[in-house]
Amino acid sequence: MPDLTPSSVASSAGAIRVRTCEPTDFEAIADLMNQPGVRRGTLLSGWRTPESLREWYESRPPGCITICAEIDGRVVGQSQLEVAKARRSHCASVGFGVHDAWQRRGVGSALMAAIVACADQSLGLRRLELEVFADNEAAIALYRKFGFVVEGYSRGAAMRDGVLADTLHMARHGEAPPFASPLSP
Repeated sequence: MPDLTPSSVASSAGAIRVRTCEPTDFEAIADLMNQPGVRRGTLLSGWRTPESLREWYESRPPGCITICAEIDGRVVGQSQLEVAKARRSHCASVGFGVHDAWQRRGVGSALMAAIVACADQSLGLRRLELEVFADNEAAIALYRKFGFVVEGYSRGAAMRDGVLADTLHMARHGEAPPFASPLSP
């Protein structure tokens, strides 16, 4: 299991604590995912309940890591990293959400830093990928800050507000982890 020791980051919002999500967080995560900005800004349908999150959490595939960001004990963001299988086991997809009231206050950066550190330093992944609405400039800027680049564009890929919206496919490519062994000559 990767090292996901809780960490704290200072931001304009105060101390952001990033930690592994727990079943006791489902109500707060459902609230976060039902925020109008989160529903509009992500490719998920939103309208989650704590029960539907519990079902997802309990049936999630092996290699799926779910983290939360909290400020003063309140969950204000969540992210997940889902490692692919077989020939794509060096890859993972990233999902993301930050409560509307806490956007653009460092929460997304704290979550992404933790996801990238886990991918690079604990799992040795070489590719992280995600899909984002093409007009979600704030999210795209965050992803670029962490080394994601646009790899593709899908016209009319997702329904939003009753119309088909374009999406970008973005990925971050990492170097192979270094090899260090006390047995090396």
